[in-house]
Amino acid sequence: MADIHQKIGTLSVHPLALGGNVFGWTADEAESFAVLDAYAAAGGNFIDTADVYSAWVPGNSGGESETVIGKWFASRGNRADIVLATKVGAGIPDPRGLSSTVIKTGVEDSLRRLGTDYIDLYYTHYDDPSVPVEEFISTLDALVKEGKVREIAASNITPERLAEALEFSDAAGLAKYAAIQPHYNLVSRDTYEGELAKVAAKHGLAAVPYWALASGFLTGKYRPGTAVDSQRAEKAGKYLASERGPRVLAALDEVAAAHDAEIATVALAWLAARPTVVSPLASARTVEQLPALLAVADLKLTEAELARLTEASA
Repeated sequence: MADIHQKIGTLSVHPLALGGNVFGWTADEAESFAVLDAYAAAGGNFIDTADVYSAWVPGNSGGESETVIGKWFASRGNRADIVLATKVGAGIPDPRGLSSTVIKTGVEDSLRRLGTDYIDLYYTHYDDPSVPVEEFISTLDALVKEGKVREIAASNITPERLAEALEFSDAAGLAKYAAIQPHYNLVSRDTYEGELAKVAAKHGLAAVPYWALASGFLTGKYRPGTAVDSQRAEKAGKYLASERGPRVLAALDEVAAAHDAEIATVALAWLAARPTVVSPLASARTVEQLPALLAVADLKLTEAELARLTEASA
């Protein structure tokens, strides 16, 4: 059987990254464990979270997702089987930023909640222009040398700052970003394509796009005249009001029908085929939502189908 895993630096990851933003939010602990169990049982090994998840929920303070995942590791004894990604810098609720102090404190807090002594992939969640790249890259490099972090990555960063950080790492011989997590999907292409993607490609970064299904819009469940009970309905619904949204849905319908596949699977397969992308990121609140996401590992679209979707989403 062919190995479906993709590479992020030294890490070997499943073609679907499982988003942990719903754990401790719309999925309680039991539901979260069920989703995590089903994902792992299907061969999934790449779980993404952040220290700030889910501080936006009334009554939460941040760290809820990491805590749930940490309890899951403890009860299943499977930490070594999982490539774990988390993030620092968004603040839970404060301090935020990328100062050396914030990063050092943040990593210890995340390790404690996760019940582990290392993080496989550690993202700077948001850039902090007030901190020189020399400071935060040097701090991250120290964490790698201490064995607390295996690879480092970036999210929500400009092409200019990304290039500056990467070039500093090269010049100083320090740990270098191995991945980027951009906002990128069929109805949001300019959030990654262009200069940001060029910098990523030049330096061999692996892209792990977030909002890969556009807050659920690219599952096809949002249609004119339908109401969906979801925390994300308002955000997803705005795509219907655009010219691009319905055009993309029509193309997805065509390609999905040709493969007898779920629309979500096709949307993820298009993303997975894009330059630099190694593992689209999507979350599942219930076990029932998982199969359509995991199926991206097996769905290969034709060049004509990819072109049809690319044209519809232009």
